[in-house]
Amino acid sequence: MHHSAPHLQRRQFLLSSLGAAATSGMCLSAAYGAGTPIELHHPARARRVIFLFMHGGPSHVDTFDYKPRLQQDDGKPLPFDAAQNIDAVPKLMKSPWKFAQHGECGQWVSELLPNLARHVDDLCVIRSMHSRGQSHGQAVSMMHTGSDNLVRPSVGAWISFGLGSENPDLPAFVSISPASGHGGPRNYGAAFLPAMHQATAIGGSGKLGDAKIQFLDNRQLDAAQQRRQIELLQTINREHLTRVGRDANIQGAIESLDLAYRMQQAAPEVFDLDRESQAVQQSYGIGEKATDNFGRQCLLARRLAEAGVRYIEVSTGNVWDQHSGLKDGHERNSLATDKPVAALLTDLKSRGMLDDTLVVWTGEFGRTPIVQGSNGRDHNPQGFTAWLAGGGVRNGFAYGDTDEFGYYATHDRVHVHDLHATMLHLLGIDHLRLTYRYAGRDFRLTDIYGEVVHPIIG
Repeated sequence: MHHSAPHLQRRQFLLSSLGAAATSGMCLSAAYGAGTPIELHHPARARRVIFLFMHGGPSHVDTFDYKPRLQQDDGKPLPFDAAQNIDAVPKLMKSPWKFAQHGECGQWVSELLPNLARHVDDLCVIRSMHSRGQSHGQAVSMMHTGSDNLVRPSVGAWISFGLGSENPDLPAFVSISPASGHGGPRNYGAAFLPAMHQATAIGGSGKLGDAKIQFLDNRQLDAAQQRRQIELLQTINREHLTRVGRDANIQGAIESLDLAYRMQQAAPEVFDLDRESQAVQQSYGIGEKATDNFGRQCLLARRLAEAGVRYIEVSTGNVWDQHSGLKDGHERNSLATDKPVAALLTDLKSRGMLDDTLVVWTGEFGRTPIVQGSNGRDHNPQGFTAWLAGGGVRNGFAYGDTDEFGYYATHDRVHVHDLHATMLHLLGIDHLRLTYRYAGRDFRLTDIYGEVVHPIIG
């Protein structure tokens, strides 16, 4: 790819903003063209991430964190203090679903997730997650940006900034069906990073829609006319940038316009799910009422990963938030997601992509083991479960634990900052060294926190 003078100037600017540590090992690739060699801080185990966000907070004690004591003491008082700021009676409520051990590893999974249960030997289950933020807004922001209250770049934006896309004709970061509430665009935005690193959003609020990038087609001009138009616009934009000096917003607009032009050719093919065989589509549950929407999202995620997109998020929308009606709500959500997620793992594995694709499944928090109302569970950031697969993590492995009722993470605790640090590490990035200078300070995704969880790395 040809680099214009402003493009090279920006490269020097961004490299200098990373500091001396970055220039000794880190090279930002697709921000400067996919042909630029990538020099990582250490050998990468993963090339890309698919983040499966179970928005609303699935109950860990009803899915992956089996607690016999909770079943035994159903209806009894919680024998220790509950967390503050929750609307729940401190009375234990057992899981309405049976648990069983699966796979060679013997991982416990409830009957809510029969398809995922067949994949436990490929999963690394972290049962000791904890976060900050009792409300959805706080916890969703923490999971997506590493901050529960301040506007900060999203995980995908940091990864785009650090690694770029493997495909110069596609964005590095795509958010499929992102939530409109609980932070909305903040959760996939770039904040103070260059604007080109924010996500390209497809659909919204858990719905994929027509699976297209809006306004990508130009029906007024033919290809030659479009080429002349964009060359004129970009000449004006670059002259403006030269006059005003270094400006990340103007540079981001220039690069976004270039990318949008290139995507007109590359994106339609990638987004055309009908190019997949009927057998593949059926494996994701496409065509079935319960699974069609999320199945399409997961299949699109695989196609985007295969095409060179670096970070893909798939979101369910805020459907897991069962303050009441736990049984009906979780069964409905599990029916919609279990088969597509299992198919995604199977598909990645069959194509040889799971080894270098990190799949992450989590909500913003879990649910309490105590009852809310008559049949619900409140938010629980004090302890919950996430799982990872592929991308260099240990297979068939469970790490950490909550107390005997599943309320508080107690053993080998993993904070969201630690999860982020580990994700970056698997991508070959030292989270301490991926920084950006803004307002007189070097910022990073993990702020001043975060430790890589080495025991979960294979």
